[in-house]
Amino acid sequence: MADEREGLIAYLDQQRDAFVSVSFGLTEEQLRQAPTAGRLSLGGLIKHVTTCERGWTERMAAAPDAPPPAERSVGDEKQAWGDDFRVKDDDSLGSLLANLAAVGDRTRDVLQRADLDAPVPVPRDAPWFPKDIDAWSVRWVALHIIEELARHAGHADIVRESIDGATMYELIAGREGWPETDWLKPWRPAD
Repeated sequence: MADEREGLIAYLDQQRDAFVSVSFGLTEEQLRQAPTAGRLSLGGLIKHVTTCERGWTERMAAAPDAPPPAERSVGDEKQAWGDDFRVKDDDSLGSLLANLAAVGDRTRDVLQRADLDAPVPVPRDAPWFPKDIDAWSVRWVALHIIEELARHAGHADIVRESIDGATMYELIAGREGWPETDWLKPWRPAD
């Protein structure tokens, strides 16, 4: 990587790619399973990180201004909170991954052109945003997206292992066609 910008973009791509690997070989039914004590499914996690990245990317694209107002009212947003974790009947693994890839393309495009020091106004529509800070930099927001993707990729690892015992290196090996070794067997669907 030649510079910080390329590093941010590459690391975002790497963290986003974890969702492609962790979902490798899933059935549509498995995509919707929530096998742990919580309610997280792999499809819901993919959907959530896509929504999250899209929102932060649009904030970076608008910097130093706030992004255009949401299509829904704050009340409607509150009522719909958590919907991005729910996999609907018309969602599929292919459509969820395609949406994630499209958001990645948009993020990459924004970061290639953005002033990394430009201020991004702190949202004021949710209680978890600090009240004592007016703006973060584009750089900070990019790092926050990396953190968000990495946090949920870890959740996805646990959910996937709970579904069928598959772990990340086995899944990457299966996805990329690595040869089997004495210490790593690429994941393959059960017969």
